[in-house]
Amino acid sequence: MIVYDGDCGFCTWAVSLGTRWLAPVPVVPYQQAPLPSLGLSLAEVSAAVQWVVPGSPPVAGHRAIAAWLLASGFPWSVAGRVLLLPVVSPVAGWIYRVISANKGRIPGPWRRGGPRCGTPGPSGDAPARAATAGGATPAHEGHR
Repeated sequence: MIVYDGDCGFCTWAVSLGTRWLAPVPVVPYQQAPLPSLGLSLAEVSAAVQWVVPGSPPVAGHRAIAAWLLASGFPWSVAGRVLLLPVVSPVAGWIYRVISANKGRIPGPWRRGGPRCGTPGPSGDAPARAATAGGATPAHEGHR
């Protein structure tokens, strides 16, 4: 299972790409996830995407992305293995942290309305939730 920030347009967009190209796994915005039963805290899910497999500790950030790639079989598993190589993993982790810290400033298709990384809208209200009513799929299905 992927647990991501449903208030983040970039995060929702990235997860929607994953749901189209990678192994079918449940994707749940952390705002709708049962965090304690998943072994996650609000601080953890606010900081990074999480890969959760029952019976195993959660995996965060670039390692979560690598885990999804590994679970997706060839050719995606090759990219997952590369992300976890000792020489690549520290760089991938650094890139993940830089993107995560700046996700609200990155220009792209996720900026066309919808959630914008927890930033209040023009009226000062909270951003819209990124998941559909079922809570298991990303909202940006129309960007296919």
